[in-house]
Order: sequence, then C-alpha cells, then structure tokens
Amino acid sequence: MYNIVNKKNLDRRLNMGLIKAVVGSVGSTLHDQWKEYIKCEDLGNDILMKKVTTKNGIISKDSAIQVAPGQIAVIFQSGKILDATAEDGIYTFDQSSSPTFFAGQFGDVFKEMWTRFTYGGATGKEQAVFYINAKEIIDNKFGTPAPIPYQDWSHPIPNQMTGEMMPLRVEVKCFGKYTFTISDPAVFMSKIAGTAEEYRKDTLLEQMRSEVIGAFQNVLNELGTSAHKTPVLELPSATEEIKKTMDEKVFDQPIRDRGISLEGFVVESVTLDDESEKKIDDYELSSNSFMQQGKLVGSYGRAVVDAANNANGAATGMMGVGMMNMASGGMMTGTAQGAFQNPGVTAQGLAGGAAATAGAKFCPNCGTAVDGAKFCPNCGKQL
Repeated sequence: MYNIVNKKNLDRRLNMGLIKAVVGSVGSTLHDQWKEYIKCEDLGNDILMKKVTTKNGIISKDSAIQVAPGQIAVIFQSGKILDATAEDGIYTFDQSSSPTFFAGQFGDVFKEMWTRFTYGGATGKEQAVFYINAKEIIDNKFGTPAPIPYQDWSHPIPNQMTGEMMPLRVEVKCFGKYTFTISDPAVFMSKIAGTAEEYRKDTLLEQMRSEVIGAFQNVLNELGTSAHKTPVLELPSATEEIKKTMDEKVFDQPIRDRGISLEGFVVESVTLDDESEKKIDDYELSSNSFMQQGKLVGSYGRAVVDAANNANGAATGMMGVGMMNMASGGMMTGTAQGAFQNPGVTAQGLAGGAAATAGAKFCPNCGTAVDGAKFCPNCGKQL
C-alpha cells in the first residue's frame, strides 16, 4: 500500500511494493507533488494513538504519508487494515500495490493484523492513518494506597514451637515510577484504543496503576521468601531484582494482554507503618538488652570468681557484686545467685583465708566451689 518516493533516485524492491527514498532527498520542493500530504506531529509522552485523515475521509492515490521516528502508521480502509509500517520515511499511497509490512520488529504483527483485524459497522469507504506512539512512555507514578505485608528477614525471630528462625512481618508503603511501551500494536488497538480519534494515556493510567501495584505486591511476596531474603529497607536499591522477578514470574500478564510491556520499574521510597516501626524498634531494643544482659552475666561470673580468689578482701568483693546487682535493677543471674546462696561460697567463708580457696574452682552456672570434680555437686553442670 506504500511506495517510498524519491523522484531523482529510485531504489526499487521487487515484490515489496516499496520505492524507498534516499535519506534527505525529499525536501519542501517535493511537498506539492502529492495530492495530499498526511503526517502526525510528535505524539509526546501523553498521546498513545491519533487518527489522521483527509477532509473527505478518502486518501487519494499517490498521496504522501509521512511516518516520523518513534511512530507506527496503520492504514485503515472500510474497517480493515490495508498496511502498516514502523519505519520512518515518506510513503505514497497506492492501493493497487501489495501490502509492504515494512515494519522491522512488528512485521509478523502487521501481517496478522492485515489478515484478521477488522471493525464491524464501518462506513462504505473510509480511509485513515492511525499513528501509534512507539516511544517509551516515561514518568508514570505508582504508590500503594494501603500498607503491603512483607516478610523481613533482616529482623529474624525464633519460632516458639520449633525454635527455627522466621522473618519479622511488617507492613510497608512503597512509591516509585515505571515506564512502558506499546509492544503489540494490533492487540493494543483491538483491546484498548479501537478507532478512537485520539487515545491518551490518562484514559488507561488509573487501571494500569492498579495492575502495576498488584504485580509489585506479587514481587514483594517473592522477595520476602527465604530464597531471596531482601531486607525491607533495601527495596529501593533492588530495582534490577524487582524487574527480573516480575519478568520471570510474568506478574504483569494483565498488562501484556493489552499489547503493552513494562520497561522500567523504580522504587523511590519505602516507609513502614507505625506498628511495623514499633516492631523493629522493640526488636532492636530487645537485641541490645540481650547483648547487654549477656555481658552483665559474664561480669557477675568474673566478679564472683575474683572475689573468691581474693583472700584479703573477699567480703569487700562480695559487697561489690551485690552493688552490681542493685545497679542492674535486680536482674541477678544464676551465676551470682548461686554464689550468694551456696553456704560453701559466702563472704565470711572466703574471708577465712586464701588456703581454703586458692586451689578451688567455681561452677560457672551456679558459682559453687568445686575442688577437682568433673561435675558441679550443686547443679550437676559438667565443668
């Protein structure tokens, strides 16, 4: 249906219906040589498809059709596709020639459109060029309207029943941007745009945003598994992993079914809800307290042993241990308690002299003095 025209230098291609113009040879002087000159201004980032035709709706033979970079041109007549191309250039309309389908990556798509794509109820003979935006449509924002559950392995907690570690469940809100392209013009026109005079992305964006959020939630469920264990606060830096997971699992299938493909996906920010922030704060506090308590237990144990080995100041040493217990808020551990409660290890007994204690060992569990035994006589712990 198209012939690319160069009045001075023709490059003929047999069985293609094409006469391709040398780049730069079509100038303003040739503009008047065609009966009609059909073109579409740049579609920008907001218009996905636009219909262009003549005043009477008929494209005369030898009329020129211009296709700019980043555009797909689909020729309609009486509700059927006559031809289509995604390669920029100047074409002449010749209904007697065979369809060119000179479309690069969309060749197979256009051939299928030509044989199957029809619209019922079309006028007897209406001709138009539908220009489809082939560029990457950028700056499309998304955000989760409600918090999404996430399994955060960066804050593991023990399972009380099995003792195994499990992720901390948190709720997150995510915000970011995505880009998309029209990957299948035939499907896009048949399911979305139809033969509208102009189809803008705003018409589609709200529905698409919901589906993007749904796909993203499936990705979060995947990244929160034990196979990935992506920390919740590192999600903004996991852009490649998010897109890879979405493609491998085809979580964006509803979007693909409209002839659209997601190209870029960026998470710009992740925020925790109040309850999740409190969970993590409590987690960090508990972890720190556990570590501090562990150090305190060790301090108690060392204090008891040092006091027992100090023949000249055992009573004073034990008073120091008591003061440590008071300072810790009464969190006396088994090590210190055993030392105080065991009648064989008291301040008075220790003050009796170094001879009774110099060679003695003390149980690290209860503090009982043990001399040469392999097990503590008080608590039975192996020494």
